[in-house]
Amino acid sequence: MQVTEIWSAPLARNFDNHPTVQAIRGRSSGHAPVPPSPRTLDADELRAVCLEAGADDVGFVAIGRSELNDQRADILAFAPGTRTLISIACRMAEPAVRASARSVANLEFHETTDHVNHVARLIGAKLALRGVRALHPPAGFPMEMATFPGKVWLVSHKPVAVAAGLGQMGLHRNVIHPRFGSFILLGTILIDAEVSRASTPVDYNPCVECKLCIAACPVGAIADDGFNFASCYTHNYREFMGGFTDWVERVADSGSARAYRADVTDAETVSMWQSLAFGPSYKAAYCLAVCPAGEDVMSPFLSDKPGFIRDVVRPLQQKRESIYVSPGSDAEAHVAKRYPHKTIRHARGVLRPTSIAGFIAGMQHVFQPGQSKGVSAVYHFTFTGNEQAQCTVTIANQRIEVRDGHVGEPSLRVAADARAWLRMLRGDRSIVWELLARRIRLKGDPRLLIRFGKCFPK
Repeated sequence: MQVTEIWSAPLARNFDNHPTVQAIRGRSSGHAPVPPSPRTLDADELRAVCLEAGADDVGFVAIGRSELNDQRADILAFAPGTRTLISIACRMAEPAVRASARSVANLEFHETTDHVNHVARLIGAKLALRGVRALHPPAGFPMEMATFPGKVWLVSHKPVAVAAGLGQMGLHRNVIHPRFGSFILLGTILIDAEVSRASTPVDYNPCVECKLCIAACPVGAIADDGFNFASCYTHNYREFMGGFTDWVERVADSGSARAYRADVTDAETVSMWQSLAFGPSYKAAYCLAVCPAGEDVMSPFLSDKPGFIRDVVRPLQQKRESIYVSPGSDAEAHVAKRYPHKTIRHARGVLRPTSIAGFIAGMQHVFQPGQSKGVSAVYHFTFTGNEQAQCTVTIANQRIEVRDGHVGEPSLRVAADARAWLRMLRGDRSIVWELLARRIRLKGDPRLLIRFGKCFPK
């Protein structure tokens, strides 16, 4: 039966005449019509609403702003009609985040995340009374896990906050608020109305470039000229997403309780239980803990820098703890050199692409500069089968460049069936097997493929 047959003219007339529909449309006496969304909201009044709801700072970003170019389509796909993004910042308790007992810090992270979501919901409820449609994506979890390991979040809160004037990005890749420093969590509310006055980014960066975040990071993920995403993700997010997948696979691979205990310590098991029962625990987040930036939090650092390092930085550096790294990664070398008193624990399979597009897009994020030392080569990849693509990967001077298509003269040509390549990356089949089966073919020195593999976490 066609939709038009179901939605016949008589049924449509009955729908239009229904009392509830008439009330909504304002044609039934005694019922006030639902007001349409106002074209423009007063910025000062909207700011007051947000602060009254519990936000510590707020800014407004029009959907057309250039800072949203890379996520505008995604936002409008799940929230059509969005015209303005309200960015809110809620302050965390500085002593809690800096505590060497990370259970204290994690409680603060979770409590503040819940507070951000509560504030955003309250703002949305207040705006709804004025006829404004509002939608607030989660500040943290839950997320859209059906797309993991790709983009699982609905809105990137950090660039929205920067555009809204709530701070600038620091070396540690977190937003630093001019007053509250790094001790904030962010939320975003999407509304279908414009705001009378847009916010603008702050005209200076509150980051003081003290580089304490570099010194405190246990896996060496933060550097002046880059950020090692894979190192941070593997350790700090050990009990999230890919780390949880790793733990489940270790359980599945264990032939007995004794074999499981030989691979996973009791402390790791109960820590995973705690994450399931209460919420995932960040293993470090030391970059936030040691950051002295922000007008309201800088005074201890300015008045006594040696004392600040002694009381805040050293306890985290000297803490005896397990550090999770991929075998043969830059992080493993960093821990062995800088923190011999910390225990290295190998993690596996935390970032496994499920598509060729994901593999190509993810290479720059998981590239290991230290492991690429001495490699200077151009790779032409051609993927065939169910997912066809071509790209050029250049590795030189411990840097990587990934471009679409084939560019220049390659040192090695790699032609691969898409499914075979992904099976190899997941560890389901060995590269030797796929080469023998001719599902992966090489033209050039095959040793260059081995060197290529060493540039990425296992």
